[in-house]
Amino acid sequence: MTVGAAVLAEASVWILDLDGVLWLAGEPIGDVAAAVSALHDRGKRVVFATNNSSPTTAQLVRRLQRVGIEAEPGDLATSARVAASMLEPGQRVHMLAEGGVREALEDRGIDIDGSGPRDAAVVGWSRQFDFDTLTAISSVARESGRLIATNGDPTHPTPDGLMPGSGALLAAIATASGVTPEVAGKPHQPMVDYLRTMALGDGVSAVMVGDQPGTDGLLAERLGIPFALVDSGVTAPGAVVDECSVHHRAPDLVTLVSAALA
Repeated sequence: MTVGAAVLAEASVWILDLDGVLWLAGEPIGDVAAAVSALHDRGKRVVFATNNSSPTTAQLVRRLQRVGIEAEPGDLATSARVAASMLEPGQRVHMLAEGGVREALEDRGIDIDGSGPRDAAVVGWSRQFDFDTLTAISSVARESGRLIATNGDPTHPTPDGLMPGSGALLAAIATASGVTPEVAGKPHQPMVDYLRTMALGDGVSAVMVGDQPGTDGLLAERLGIPFALVDSGVTAPGAVVDECSVHHRAPDLVTLVSAALA
């Protein structure tokens, strides 16, 4: 066992990214079910933290089940939920996002479809993006002075390569509106605070596993926990990264867990 793997073995909570760590476009990356099961068998708590704001909670639980991983809603930390927590019940917003954000806002008691002045524009990943939607969401952001984004990820990994992510849409909206975004997801402070409340009590040791040093790695740094990098998503095998922020690097989650629990 390497020094980095020994540090990970001591963690009682494993925070796992989803896209690029557990799966690519829903296809599991190796036997991730066995890896997560091994963590549970050792008494580790597993938390799933994702910047993907599109799926609802039930959809995410089903996706995990399809790759053989049992999870409860309380195991999920999504950028959609964190974005909703940045608003107060009863506030009105204009939304450009998919079902996961709508669910989170509705659960929070946010008015999405009502008329009248809006308190904020909320942006997540969406395929429904054209000049008219850009005009509408930018106008609300400009008039309300508030632009909340689920995340700023410029790309999203798939088996066929990278596709535009929420950050690509956000860049256009922020430019058009002139409003500085408040970003909910990794590695920003709202997600840091959410995870601390959700899983990291006093004296709890944890590790963050992800495929992007700039989001997952920086989140780990802000949480004050080790970061394990896997090369199965955005970061390609052999890519040069700031190794000072990486406690352990592995091809994928299965290899990482095997090394840490050996």
